[in-house]
Amino acid sequence: MTTLMVPKRQKALRVASTGPAAVPRALREQVEALLDENYKFMPSPMFRRKHIEDELFNFEVEPELPRTRWYQPTRDEAAEQTSNGAPQLMNASEERLMFYRFNYCKVQLSRIKRKIRATGLTLRRAEEFVEWHRKLEHFREYLVRTNLALVLAMAKRTRMGEVDFAEVVSEGNMALLRAVEKFNVDRGFKFSTYACRAILKAFSRTAMKSNRHRTRFPVEFEPDMEKSDWQDRRRDAVEEDCIDELKAIVDRNLADLSNIEQTVIRRRFNWKQADESPLTLEEVGRIIGVTKERVRQIQNKALAKIRMVMEDGVLRVRTRPAEGEEAAPAAAPSEPAEAAD
Repeated sequence: MTTLMVPKRQKALRVASTGPAAVPRALREQVEALLDENYKFMPSPMFRRKHIEDELFNFEVEPELPRTRWYQPTRDEAAEQTSNGAPQLMNASEERLMFYRFNYCKVQLSRIKRKIRATGLTLRRAEEFVEWHRKLEHFREYLVRTNLALVLAMAKRTRMGEVDFAEVVSEGNMALLRAVEKFNVDRGFKFSTYACRAILKAFSRTAMKSNRHRTRFPVEFEPDMEKSDWQDRRRDAVEEDCIDELKAIVDRNLADLSNIEQTVIRRRFNWKQADESPLTLEEVGRIIGVTKERVRQIQNKALAKIRMVMEDGVLRVRTRPAEGEEAAPAAAPSEPAEAAD
């Protein structure tokens, strides 16, 4: 008896669908997409204070994001010109405050996420979740933009000539994003110290990856070498072999061609007539005194004989008797023994 395995259905998100607190569909879909993200935060004793939220977010206007128009690192030479417009790094107190705000947003998102999973989604929770997520993205981007100059500084210091400069900067940007997520401000270090070590490690991994690639593929990409002419050369070699075999068959007359057939083949395929082009059927017919159609018939008959010899695969070698010597007569067949009486 066969048992059908029915897959388990995912637990649907409980939503208040009626009343004044109903969650709009667009907002619900937005929250459902954001719930799949990971909001792992760096804990701090500071977050257990009673009025910590008012202390961290006591501003009337959110800090404006630093401009990144100056950040166009496509070449090593361009990096020296564009780094002049980079924003100044934050001081210690401002840096601590920004990282506390960033991680506190994660704390609130984790708390609301647990409540939504446990008791369902309401309009108030959905709006709070979206707002805290917006703040999280804002402060993450603020921290990243402020420290973009570290990536360029480390990239110029590393000087990996075998790796493209834009690729080096790209790996440094990814390392900077990971460093923002994992930095713990309570340990007392500056973020630039932590980020520079993470960026240099990323550059080291990029260099090792490039070395492995060069070991496996030591030749640079050349489009002319990518197209192989092996098939063309192989086809030319086969044609030359066939022509040589055809010449040998005709020269040795291994196909038992008549004199007229040999003349037609030699004239039609320009046999030993290097200065002349192959003759047409009509021209060959005038030489041997027949019509063009008759020359075609003779040619086809001769080619059929040659094809039969070539299909054997081996050139038959005939032994000719030396001059002045007569060929040995063929042995007479032995007479059958007389039947016994």
